[in-house]
Amino acid sequence: MEGGVEDPTPVERAGAASGSTSSPAPAGRRPSVFRHRHFRNVWIGAFGSSVGAWMEFVGVSWTINELGGDQAGFYLSVHAVAQLAPMMLLGVAGGVVADRVNRRTLLLVTQGAMMVIALALTILAATDLMNMPALMVLSAAMGIVMAFNVPAWQVLTPRLVPREELTDAMVLNGLQFNIARVIGPALGGVLLAAGGPAWLFFINTLSFVGVMLAVRTTPDAPPPARNPHDSVWKETRDGLRFTLAGVGPRAAFIAMVVFGFLASPLQRMLPLYISKVYPSSEWERGWQEYGYGGLLAVMGAGAVVGAFVMRAIPRWYPKHHLIPVSILLTGVSVAGFGFAWSPWVGVPLLAVAGAGWLATFNATFAAMQMLVSDEMRGRAMAVCNTAVYGVMAFSPLLADGVHHLLTPAAGDAGAIRISLGLFGVAMAAVGIVMLVWRTPEVDGIAPGERGFERKPGLWRGLTGEVHRPLDP
Repeated sequence: MEGGVEDPTPVERAGAASGSTSSPAPAGRRPSVFRHRHFRNVWIGAFGSSVGAWMEFVGVSWTINELGGDQAGFYLSVHAVAQLAPMMLLGVAGGVVADRVNRRTLLLVTQGAMMVIALALTILAATDLMNMPALMVLSAAMGIVMAFNVPAWQVLTPRLVPREELTDAMVLNGLQFNIARVIGPALGGVLLAAGGPAWLFFINTLSFVGVMLAVRTTPDAPPPARNPHDSVWKETRDGLRFTLAGVGPRAAFIAMVVFGFLASPLQRMLPLYISKVYPSSEWERGWQEYGYGGLLAVMGAGAVVGAFVMRAIPRWYPKHHLIPVSILLTGVSVAGFGFAWSPWVGVPLLAVAGAGWLATFNATFAAMQMLVSDEMRGRAMAVCNTAVYGVMAFSPLLADGVHHLLTPAAGDAGAIRISLGLFGVAMAAVGIVMLVWRTPEVDGIAPGERGFERKPGLWRGLTGEVHRPLDP
């Protein structure tokens, strides 16, 4: 029954013993996931933390832009490596830990460690002791903690909602993150111009309090049952085997990794669009801060719209169609933004890219969450994190290399446009290929079942007609 909970999750059973965790599903319409009390509380706390995180992102990126001078593009890429490379090195270990320890405790510990790092940024910025090496060290420390924090987050949501509502819950998680991407950068730009980055780092430090309180109120989450004789290496191999050996998990994994590699330069190069591609001699210094925050906010606003569009997509439209459509849409809009000669042309396309960004990552990770069992969830998702964050760390370096290679011929601004535009073209091409040759196993459809078809075709991929419910 749609919206009903025929087989309640362990969290809901625990909640039933201490008071209702959710309200009955409304009859006759698609129910709201917010009726689950623990999910609702964590969502609100995470929203406040996301606002703080986006404000910190603005402060860090702009600080690098200021300290780096003519080498700002290079240092922005190095920062991506410093922050994301630990995910590549330690991500699988983080997943193994998430499957071995109390998951709620792990999440509280990692959130507390991130709060301490945010406080260190605040102190350095407020005392004028901030420098590039210190910033990179703290960013690397944040990446190390994130390697253990992200798997803990990814095993949280499936505990708070029934399985059939997991995709809707993940869309709402993406929605809060991107509403925060509208509010955080916009507010961050104002505070950055008025008082400097220290205020942004301080607000982010405080934002961890709400989410930690919300997580603390959720039912306890001991690790799933496991064979005590299994070594760490065996459990790691099991996670890798699940992700890479199965047709469906492997296809979802490849989609998220390729997309992460090709999409990452967009967000990392936005400061360069304000300082080099769209400069104005009439702007005061503060207007550039507003402009950078504004671009992030536009991208976030597009993602918010994308979340509502995803909510309207029929449930019968499968993810092995939705994923390539989203990749194609993002690629076309990134290419358009990259090549655009004017912000009046490029900025609307940036909003479309934000919608595609949310749809692609939500659909790929939701597909993986639906395919994996709870006892394997931490390790399987950690394999995905390791690869995705790894390529997202290094692809901006490649984009920066293309930028510098083309600068003598195209000029600085032109080379930035071309570099980002080429990544968008490649992404669109990947989306078309995946849309023509689809992988129904991504949705758990087995050979012989209705909807399992491998007949190539672009139009068939767009419409997904074979999956439309039969008339009664």
